[in-house]
Amino acid sequence: MRKMMWVGLAGLIAGLSLVLVDARADEPVKRHAQSLIGEPKYGPGFKSFDWVNPSAPKGGTVRMSVSGSFDSLNAFSVKGNPAGGLGMIYDALFEGSLDEPATEYGLVAEWMSYPDDFSSVTFGLRPAAHFHDGEPIKPEDVIFSLDALKAAHPLYGQYWKNIVKAEKTGEHEVKFTFDVKGNRELPNIAGQVSVLPKHYWTAKGSNGEVRDLSKSTLDVPLGSGPYKIKEVDPTRGITYERVKDYWAKDLPVQAGQNNFDEIKFTYFRDRLPAFEAFKTGSLDYWQEDSASRWATQYEFDALKKGLVKKELIPAKRITHMQAFALNTRRAKFQDIRVRKALNLVYNFEEANKKLFYESYTRTRSFFERSELEASGLPQGRELEILTGLKDQVPPEVFTAEYKNPVNTPENRRANLSEAGKLLAASGWTNKNGTLVNAAGEEFSIEFLIDNETFQKVLIPYIEDLKLVGIKGSIRTVDVSQYKRRTDTFEYDVVVDTFLLTTSPGNEQRDYWSSAAADKTGSQNSIGIKNPAIDKIIDLIIFAKDRADLVAATRALDRVLLWNSYVIPQWHLAGDRVVTWDIFGRPEKLPGEALQGTSFLKVWWVDPAKQAALDAARGKS
Repeated sequence: MRKMMWVGLAGLIAGLSLVLVDARADEPVKRHAQSLIGEPKYGPGFKSFDWVNPSAPKGGTVRMSVSGSFDSLNAFSVKGNPAGGLGMIYDALFEGSLDEPATEYGLVAEWMSYPDDFSSVTFGLRPAAHFHDGEPIKPEDVIFSLDALKAAHPLYGQYWKNIVKAEKTGEHEVKFTFDVKGNRELPNIAGQVSVLPKHYWTAKGSNGEVRDLSKSTLDVPLGSGPYKIKEVDPTRGITYERVKDYWAKDLPVQAGQNNFDEIKFTYFRDRLPAFEAFKTGSLDYWQEDSASRWATQYEFDALKKGLVKKELIPAKRITHMQAFALNTRRAKFQDIRVRKALNLVYNFEEANKKLFYESYTRTRSFFERSELEASGLPQGRELEILTGLKDQVPPEVFTAEYKNPVNTPENRRANLSEAGKLLAASGWTNKNGTLVNAAGEEFSIEFLIDNETFQKVLIPYIEDLKLVGIKGSIRTVDVSQYKRRTDTFEYDVVVDTFLLTTSPGNEQRDYWSSAAADKTGSQNSIGIKNPAIDKIIDLIIFAKDRADLVAATRALDRVLLWNSYVIPQWHLAGDRVVTWDIFGRPEKLPGEALQGTSFLKVWWVDPAKQAALDAARGKS
């Protein structure tokens, strides 16, 4: 009898165990990392990334330059011009891995979980996470951060618009609910929320009023990141100091990083005086953006003596599209024939020879050097997508691979002739060497820039535009005015750089969508309102797998290029870096970083090199 009871009890326990196992099996997996492309490289027990030196020494000061000026310490508002480096004082829920596309590891949050339909995501906060004033990071801070960021800047409002609810689900848990299902990227972009201290932003500031994240301010903000602000001079610069007891300093996701004790940003009106300051030793690090300066102005004594290092550091990252962005909100740029004509007139080959010492390659794609780049003719799923939009896209997307015009001496005349024909077909008439429309208005283009570097590029282009009857001019404004005008789209043409990634998603709305075209501060500098592009963006965001994402992104690239929204410029397959010889760095640098050098993230001051340089300077 007892045996039968025991067997029955054992069966009941076994049954209950099965039920418990099944229940656990239905629960979402708690993930230490999340990738949109395969599995994360580093497992739950990893000690550090392989692109850092986990034993890197801490210490030293690094001095860098920033062009222009700043008038705000609020990095999240569309108002004001924020100081450089503010991102270093904040932590996000998850931290991106610089050598893995679309992959994030837990920082403030130890884990994330989400259901199979991607309808929500839950984050488990680390109990040890705290702000610089010692206050713990709580679910209430995360909820406040999401809501405040979405309200403060249209970029965040657009990026996180599908996150419609945030709620506390445990002492250290917060859940984000989405208004859509099947968007694989939403858990990742939710993890990118910078966590702000609710108690700071709901208190009164120096002006006696409750702080407002949507407004500019010079109140020193409170963060939780590896650095905090030490000194501020709105006319000269800003200094950050490393937080010695940074709560996350020993986490694998931060090991070997943030090694400088102090980081000083000094502001200069333009690059020329900044470069002179570097040569005299007032700055320690310089990233060169001028091909002519790189080729002709590095003969100063410190470099000859070996006190300064000059090198081209290869970068494996996707090539970002830098281009003249044509503001299609202006009637004169709304005809695709006009936009094509302007690209035909631009003589990159001559500029590369005379201005750039033939060091650049012209950019041919918004996703160049990645599998997302449109090449050849569309096939498979990409062709299927484009065929469904056949009446809404340029016919060339089906018949030819996009290529920029090439202006060699042999075909320069033909390109100018073709440009003239396109302009005439779009309604512009040449009267005494000047194009006018039916209303008698002259065709003029004003190029808006915020420094004088691009003048040497624009002057020959303006001369070439005269050949087809277009009057060009340059308007140079200070950084604050430039930001105001670009935020409100008050320009004909600007130079823009589209920082796209190998895993595009929700951010594409802010670059290209009709909804973003009229939103102050959006990244849709071109003013695109194209139903076909809106549909392709949705296909990217709701791609069911990587193959579907690649096909949709290639279709987007092809449609953007054949609409001639920009005049593509150029790129260099690396970073021109010049440093006073005091630094060490890992043997392997993260190739996926937006800045290939990842200087502030993983380099360090080498004490022996610093001592040697100090001694050499003392002798000179």
